[in-house]
Amino acid sequence: MDMKFMLKLVETGSVNVPALLIEHYHDIGLNEQECMMLIQVHSFISRGDDFPTFDDLSRRMTLNETACADLLRRLIQGGFLSIVQKNDQQLYAEAYSLHPLWEKLLRAAYGMTIDLPSKKNEDTLYTLFETEFGRPLSPIECETLAMWMDQDRHSPALIKGALREAVVSGKLNFRYIDRILFDWKKNGIKTLDQAKARGEKVRSHQQRSANAVHSIHHDAPKMPAYNWLEKRE
Repeated sequence: MDMKFMLKLVETGSVNVPALLIEHYHDIGLNEQECMMLIQVHSFISRGDDFPTFDDLSRRMTLNETACADLLRRLIQGGFLSIVQKNDQQLYAEAYSLHPLWEKLLRAAYGMTIDLPSKKNEDTLYTLFETEFGRPLSPIECETLAMWMDQDRHSPALIKGALREAVVSGKLNFRYIDRILFDWKKNGIKTLDQAKARGEKVRSHQQRSANAVHSIHHDAPKMPAYNWLEKRE
């Protein structure tokens, strides 16, 4: 291959790394490996690929795909990276966003403090979810959990309550939990006591329906867990 051509690519193909990241990555709680991962993501985004695969990132780093996935998950949990929905020619797809990182860097550069109590609540929720699921959360699951708190404004207590409801119902998945939270928000539920009362009301209605069916079919009544996914608007 032409050496001059290769040299031109090297000289003109650089990616500008914001000076704030180099100067303040340690101040916002990043280590060198995490910082390099974010630089790599920034590089891909700058070149038009806003959702590089674990394999793409692994080829640029001294980490395998699994380690890259774990590192991305930690960065999302830490509020340095997010996954957003984009509309590309009427097709919805995921993309990485570094907006959370830039916000943290601006705060650090101008002496603003990060809300540590909120971060502690997030860490507790992530740990609780991973314990119940029996595995690390995926990057998209981490982002969903962050969206419940940051965009939907669900309190950590309510999110824990919805998780508990899913565990009891034997339907441990994010779609089911999201449906519970949607129902609670729609009905103005903001506390665990209100959520408990809502659940009891729904289950009481189901019990009456089950008894009515029993009177027709002579089957033993059974108290089912409420299926939030079958809830109609």
